[in-house]
Amino acid sequence: MQTAFQLHPIIFFSSRKNSIKSDGWMKLGGWNSSRLGVTARGESLRLLAPIHKTRLFVISNTDDGHQYAPVLEEDSNTNHAPCSEPETFFSKWSPPGYLWRGLSVLVLAGQVIIRTLKGKVHWRNTLQQLERVGPKSVGVCLLTSAFVGMAFTIQFVREFTRLGLNRSVGGVLALAFSRELSPVVTSVVVAGRIGSAFAAELGTMQVSEQTDTLRVLGSNPVDYLVTPRVIASSLALPFLTLMCFTVGMASSALLADSVYGISINIILDSAQRALQSWDIISAMIKSQVFGMIISIVSCAWGVTTMGGAKGVGESTTSAVVISLVGIFMADFALSYCFFQGAGDSLKNCV
Repeated sequence: MQTAFQLHPIIFFSSRKNSIKSDGWMKLGGWNSSRLGVTARGESLRLLAPIHKTRLFVISNTDDGHQYAPVLEEDSNTNHAPCSEPETFFSKWSPPGYLWRGLSVLVLAGQVIIRTLKGKVHWRNTLQQLERVGPKSVGVCLLTSAFVGMAFTIQFVREFTRLGLNRSVGGVLALAFSRELSPVVTSVVVAGRIGSAFAAELGTMQVSEQTDTLRVLGSNPVDYLVTPRVIASSLALPFLTLMCFTVGMASSALLADSVYGISINIILDSAQRALQSWDIISAMIKSQVFGMIISIVSCAWGVTTMGGAKGVGESTTSAVVISLVGIFMADFALSYCFFQGAGDSLKNCV
């Protein structure tokens, strides 16, 4: 629609900000006024109008050589009462980061379980992650277990020798390693080595939008990235725990025999009398649960990373810390369920 004003000889617009004068055809700019005045050949006309904020621009009309001014935006401020919805507490409240990240752990765990039961697992990637979690972590796990075992042997042998219970050292060490030390120490080492790597990798992929690329290509990131890591951690940690238990007991027996004069046969005989099959099974169950906690927490922290390189570093650190806290809490809960009221094994040590 074309609009033209043809008033002679003068048209003016009285405004708070500007005043535009022209002869003949007018170029109209934006104005903010409440009074429109027109003067023509000594006659004056004043019109009162509500306040309008209007943005105009002039485009040449090639048909008749005149110009017209279409209205782009108009914001009217009338005397009507404003109609706005009442603000509530939840309209401005946003959940803290730890809360929605904790919920993401539960959601991701449910997705992994459902996708695994449906058989939607990327097995090639699972084998690669299994090699990474298992064989490549054996060295550091065994070294840590050996020194932890020797440190506990020093404390146990000194106190038990003072009490005259040399034949009970092996049984107490075996129970301590099978029930608590082996699964917890192995999980702590894996959380520091593998959990941090999982969080850093997925966090980098998230901030660089590689996970979005997987969705565009038709691949589910949970199937390709998360599920293989969870399965690999759950399968590798029980075997690592058994190996750490064996090395820990061997290092303890060697130290007791070479330094404190307690024969290796006495240590092994006491351990055989104290240990039961359930002690080894419970250690494997614990380590499997710990592996799931490490992998799910690390992956959840990775896929919820924001903020570039700084966010990746913060996610990696917090993933390891939350994994360790989860390991200790789960260890207490499982120990309470498995060994509540268990006293027969300690009687067999004597």
